Amino acid sequence: MNFLRTPMEEPKVNLTPLIDVVFLLLIFFMVSTTFEQQTALKIALPKASQQVELKRDNAIEVVIDAQGRMYVNQQGLLDSRAATLTAALASAAGSDRIRPVILRADAQTPHHYVVTTMDVLAKMGFSNLSIAAAREFEEQ
Repeated sequence: MNFLRTPMEEPKVNLTPLIDVVFLLLIFFMVSTTFEQQTALKIALPKASQQVELKRDNAIEVVIDAQGRMYVNQQGLLDSRAATLTAALASAAGSDRIRPVILRADAQTPHHYVVTTMDVLAKMGFSNLSIAAAREFEEQ
């Protein structure tokens, strides 16, 4: 007996449902992700080389020592609160917010004093901030 064989058809894989599922997952993750916008102060870090000179012309200098005491243009502040620093900076700069600010902090200064100072500068509208660094070849 001779049976007729039907030719086997190649199985066809339809990719359309797979692509649809991938796009739906992509849309789900995009919608469920929270976008948090944080304000940040752009900082221009000076290079620690011999050629770079820190310009002090008309700049406001904020110094923080290892104990957290703050000085604005070599004048000591009563305390290290943000309100005191704001008043001292307002008196030093007046209405000029384009004036450069140089932040000098001791290597042992607690981090929150530096962050508080940068936060006060950002709230007051200062955008030209430089953080002073020692040169690599200098001994401390």
